[in-house]
Amino acid sequence: MTWKVEFDYINTNGITLHTASAGPEDGPLVLLLHGFPEFWYGWHKQIQPLADAGYRVVVPDQRGYNLSEKPEGAENYAIDILRDDITGLIDALGRKTAYLVGHDWGGAVAWHTAATRPEYVEKLIAVNIPYPGAMRKAMMRYPQQWLKSSYMLFFQIPEAPEKMFQSEEYEPMKQGLAATARPGAFSEGDLEQYKKAWSKKGALTGMLNWYRALKYARIQEVNVTVPVRIIWGLGDQFLSPKTAETSLEFCDNAELIYVGEATHWVAHEQPDIVNRLIKEFLVKD
Repeated sequence: MTWKVEFDYINTNGITLHTASAGPEDGPLVLLLHGFPEFWYGWHKQIQPLADAGYRVVVPDQRGYNLSEKPEGAENYAIDILRDDITGLIDALGRKTAYLVGHDWGGAVAWHTAATRPEYVEKLIAVNIPYPGAMRKAMMRYPQQWLKSSYMLFFQIPEAPEKMFQSEEYEPMKQGLAATARPGAFSEGDLEQYKKAWSKKGALTGMLNWYRALKYARIQEVNVTVPVRIIWGLGDQFLSPKTAETSLEFCDNAELIYVGEATHWVAHEQPDIVNRLIKEFLVKD
């Protein structure tokens, strides 16, 4: 059957998050967590297949993004706070646990939740994002990752990124997505959806505050005890596969699967493969 995507606003951790949901109300809960510069729509190719498989799929616009609340001040985007948004969301949905699937920054939140609040997490699927504690280690081992991550320094400068991104009707952001993905991964319609989200009052600053809050990060390099599957598009321009390999060192039970002909945006480029890998892992003993 085709599940209708429903939209709601849910209070969690002192703020309100906008969510998209589909699938049976009593199905196992799967939270899909987007990264920068996306919003719930970044998972639109995964929602229906997972709902069809019997899962209750909930996709929040994370704090600072699109229709969710956008607290002022970078200190309100520290990783512990972002984690508490998600554990609070699980609580608000009347559940004790969830399967977490995260990409980019959403994956960092998922990793941190699994590491520090494992009682909330059944399994973790990280898509093109290393365990935050492994990132530091990988950068020491593989200096080229410093170059790949240099854009993060620019994002932390006050006001300048906002001015650049919104120039020419957000054309730099549109081009940034298209240029780092395989041709056709983002349609013009997709990019218009993103532009609407970026145009929301305070959204650009809210999104960038995730980077500006890095100075508040206190990443705990503790082992992840829940089962983990890392899905990695090999053509990622931002993150070396070495960071994914280093992540395995912090996991008790993890596997890494590379996807060819894919970049950082693998869920858009190879949705059939990604959807199969997600569903396969969720039912795996």
